Amino acid sequence: MDNWMCVYMIVGLQLSGSFAYDGSGYWPYTDDEDVRYTGVPWCAPVKIKHGHVSCQTPRGERYKNVLGTRCKIRCKTGYEMHGSSEILCMASKQWSGNYACREVRCPKLAMPSNGGYKCSDGSYFNSRCQFFCSPGYTLRGDHSATCQSSRTWSGGNSVCVDVDPPIFKCPNIKEKTAEPGKLTAKVTWDTPEGKDTADGILTDVILKGKPSGSHFPEGNHKLSYTVFDRAENKATCRFNVRVRVRRCTPLSVPDNGWMKCDSAGDNYGATCEFRCLGGYELRGSAARVCQFNMEWSGLETSCAPMNINVGVRSAAALLDQFYEKRRVLIISAPSAANHYYRFQMTNLQHAQCGLDLRHVTVIELVGVYPAQIGRIRHRLIPPGLALQLRLLLQLSQNSFSMVLLDKQGVDKQRYTFPITAAEIFTTIDTFPLRTEEAILQKEAGQSC
Repeated sequence: MDNWMCVYMIVGLQLSGSFAYDGSGYWPYTDDEDVRYTGVPWCAPVKIKHGHVSCQTPRGERYKNVLGTRCKIRCKTGYEMHGSSEILCMASKQWSGNYACREVRCPKLAMPSNGGYKCSDGSYFNSRCQFFCSPGYTLRGDHSATCQSSRTWSGGNSVCVDVDPPIFKCPNIKEKTAEPGKLTAKVTWDTPEGKDTADGILTDVILKGKPSGSHFPEGNHKLSYTVFDRAENKATCRFNVRVRVRRCTPLSVPDNGWMKCDSAGDNYGATCEFRCLGGYELRGSAARVCQFNMEWSGLETSCAPMNINVGVRSAAALLDQFYEKRRVLIISAPSAANHYYRFQMTNLQHAQCGLDLRHVTVIELVGVYPAQIGRIRHRLIPPGLALQLRLLLQLSQNSFSMVLLDKQGVDKQRYTFPITAAEIFTTIDTFPLRTEEAILQKEAGQSC
C-alpha cells in the first residue's frame, strides 16, 4: 500500500467518528449494538486445581471467558468448594465470585485412653489412621479409620482396655524340718511381688492358707496367692509347704514296766523315760532320746526281777540297792511272838499288791542280838547286818517299831505301834513322786 492510500484510510476513519479495532473495547456500529458481544475474551480464563469447570457463553462463542459467560465449577472427590460454585463474567472484567477446591479435612480423631493413633496424612481426605494401645492394653473396636469425602471418619470407636492378668511369681519353698521336740515347723517367705502388665498397679493380694511365719504341722500344705489389678483382672499362683518330722522307730514298753514319752514319742528330740514295777529293776537306759540321725540314744531298756544282795558288809550298802528304785518299810520286834509284830505282819500279808504298786519292800528285823535275824521276804539277812540296820536307823531291839524310807533313803515316818496297810498307803500317796507314779500306772492299766 502506498502512502496515499494510508492517508485516505486514516481520514476515512476520522470522518466516520470512531477508532474500532479488535480488543479495543469499542464497537464500530450503531449505539444499539454492544461491542462486548463480539466474542472477544473479557474475564480472565477460569482455572481450577483439583476440580473441573463447564462454561456456557451467551452466543456459543469459542472463548469461554467472554462477557456474560456462566461457568459451573465442580471439585474432584476428596475436595470441597470454597466460594461460589457458579460464576458469571461481568462487565468489570471480573468473575462474580471467588472459587477454590480445597482438600476435604475431617475433624480431629479422639485419642483413645492408654493408646493413640498414627495417620498417613493427618486429617485430610483418604488419610488412614491406625490405632494402637500402650503395653499391657488390648485394642477393642476399630483398628483403623479413614477420612471420607463426607468429612467423617469411617471408624474411630476404639478403646484400649486392660484384659491381661498381672504377672507375679509364688515363693519357692521346698521342705522344712521340724525342730527338736516339735511336730511343727515355722515357715516364712516373702510376699510375692508382682505388677500389672498395664499400669503396674495391683489392688489386692489375697492368700489362701496360713500366712508367712505360721507353724505348719507335718505333711504337705497347699497354698495360693491371688492378685487383682485395677481392671479386676486376676492371676493365681500355687505353692506347697512341706514339713518333715524326723522320726525314730517307736519304742516298746518294757515287760513289767512302763514308758512315758514327751512330744509325739518318736520324733526328733522326743525323750522317753522308763520305770519298772515293784519288785523289778531297770536294766539299760532310764531315758532315751530320739536323735537327728533317727536313732535312739542309750541302751535298750528292760525290767528284770530285783535281786537284793544280802551279802554286803554294811547296812548302808544294803540300803543303797534300793536308792531311787524302791521304798523300804523296816519292822523291828524283840521276838516273833511279839503281839504288835504278829498283828502288823498279818495285816500286810493281805496288802502285798498295794505294797508292790507303791514300790515298797518290807525288811523284818526280829530278835535280840546275837540271836536276832533279818529277812527280806524269803531271803535271810545275817545277824551282823541286821544289827547294823538297827544301829543305823536307831531302832530298839527291845520294843516294836517301824520306819518308812522313801526312794531317796529319807526317813519319812516312824511308828511304835502297828498300823493298817491303808494308813501306810495314805502316807505314801502323799509323796510327790508317788503322784507321778500313780498317773503312769493308771495310763499303763496297772492296779490292784
